[in-house]
Amino acid sequence: MKTFTIISILLLSLVASAQAQALRLTPHSISLKDGKTFSLNLPEGYEIRVAAEGLKRVRFLAVSPDGRIFVTDMYSLADNTRGAVYILENFDADAGRFAKVTPYMTKLRNPNSIAFHTDWRGRSWFYLALTDKLVRYRYKAGETSPSGTPEVLATFPDYGLSYKYGGWHLTRTIAFGANGKLYIAVGSSCNACVEKEDVRASILEMDADGGNRRIYARGLRNAVGLKLIGGELYATDMGSDHLGDNKPDDTMYKVEGDTDYGWPYCYEYRRKIFSDKKFASGANRCRSVPVGYTAFSAHSSPLGFEYFDGSVADAALKNSFLVALHGASDLKLGRGYRIMRVREKGLPVDFINGFLQNGKVVGRPCDVMRLGADAFLFTDDHAGVVYYVFRKG
Repeated sequence: MKTFTIISILLLSLVASAQAQALRLTPHSISLKDGKTFSLNLPEGYEIRVAAEGLKRVRFLAVSPDGRIFVTDMYSLADNTRGAVYILENFDADAGRFAKVTPYMTKLRNPNSIAFHTDWRGRSWFYLALTDKLVRYRYKAGETSPSGTPEVLATFPDYGLSYKYGGWHLTRTIAFGANGKLYIAVGSSCNACVEKEDVRASILEMDADGGNRRIYARGLRNAVGLKLIGGELYATDMGSDHLGDNKPDDTMYKVEGDTDYGWPYCYEYRRKIFSDKKFASGANRCRSVPVGYTAFSAHSSPLGFEYFDGSVADAALKNSFLVALHGASDLKLGRGYRIMRVREKGLPVDFINGFLQNGKVVGRPCDVMRLGADAFLFTDDHAGVVYYVFRKG
């Protein structure tokens, strides 16, 4: 009885802490050109606009050296060659809308992530991560298609189980560090298995030209979100699907080099590391597996994120991450389908929700990118929309 009382007190304390941090959200009406209308809930004082629409499976954002905004579009869930990269042009902050969407590249195989980098010689490059390879092109300011022929910097395995079985992670995500190193996340080939290839379920590190490639971190089942913040590498990761509706937690890590994050042998649940009984022979590995920077409910599917530092004026956003939770495929769970605020101390809290309404999906957040003071863009790969969110005044 005493143990039960202590646990009850701890749970009540966690609930009270979450309630104390919760933001007051208010509904905002959304109307799309395809006739769909619904409401999304945002913190008081914030507004939302449809910045671009009519896209398909719009994914990750990047800013070019000449200040233009690029976005990827994977078109559909199938492994296909209909993906694209678009330029979002002539943004009108008053209207909260881009005047033009220009195709930059088309007929691509799952273009999840792109990046730009200027090397020590002052040359600018456009990097494109596809399922089977990483390529780069010389980039020229103002261009509307890539210049020259691509350099293939790395190739990746491109087989596995289909989405139907929770595997075959087809996306590759790239991010540059201040040191000029390039980091690439490669997902697992399965839901839970011992991989035959070391590159799977890992983050790679390499030089900007593809040289000195090594495995930077391993044991990350599907680290789709990847970004350098203040010299530190952060990643979101999705846990295995065979442990039930409530385990394991999905996670976000401050990734340390030469570290094993446990998959498939270990998983995190309620800030503790457990051994997966399916892989009992690897239980000893779990002793050294770190817990995440933060954790989300099982099957929330955290993807892209952005950090809002101390220069942000609004207290609701200052010194915080915003993380896009793509959402569970089992709609009955109601997990994810929101953007959550994450701080180093404290539980994640909703910043935008309403993407799942009465069992109906109206959106699936994918990536977040800061755009000026107290404002940001986020992508929705279900509705094919890029949204602009800003604080009034």
